Amino acid sequence: MKKKILTITLGIFILTANAQIEKLAGPRLGITFIGAGPVADFLHEGFDFNESDKYGSTGSAMTTQYGWQWESRFADGGGDVVGIVEWMFLVSGMEQGKFLPSATSIIGVRKGNGYEVGVGPNLSLSGIGMVFAVGYNFKSGNLNLPVNIAFMPGRQLTGEADGQEYKYSSGERISLMIGFNMSK
Repeated sequence: MKKKILTITLGIFILTANAQIEKLAGPRLGITFIGAGPVADFLHEGFDFNESDKYGSTGSAMTTQYGWQWESRFADGGGDVVGIVEWMFLVSGMEQGKFLPSATSIIGVRKGNGYEVGVGPNLSLSGIGMVFAVGYNFKSGNLNLPVNIAFMPGRQLTGEADGQEYKYSSGERISLMIGFNMSK
């Protein structure tokens, strides 16, 4: 009888401890600032961009994002910190009639107080890059409102225009993403 009570008590403790750190999978909306480079040029001029011009000549750009985030947990020992892997699939540029898909995978940690931090690869039509992200989950009753800021540095590249070689950046990106879901 003592073993049954101990097993039930431990089971309830583990379920309660795991429930303290929210699962934040769900829809995502955001806005991204894109530094001067080929992606900003495409957002400004589309396929009409003249490749004889230098990449980044149209300046920086902004675009909206829409998508979904899934997550898996690891290192979830019922404590105040849990390891997470997040996968986010987004589409950008729709407000300009463009379809710019991207996929991101972030590995990181989330604390019971709602803070999280992570890093991982991003794959988009402009190539692959590393994303650094921080976030916080605002909670109101059963409603979770995760807010994340992500940064992807630009890469230095070389191009050619008018027969001369020049250096340009692929364009750094800073995103503000907001999501929501309900606690169970």
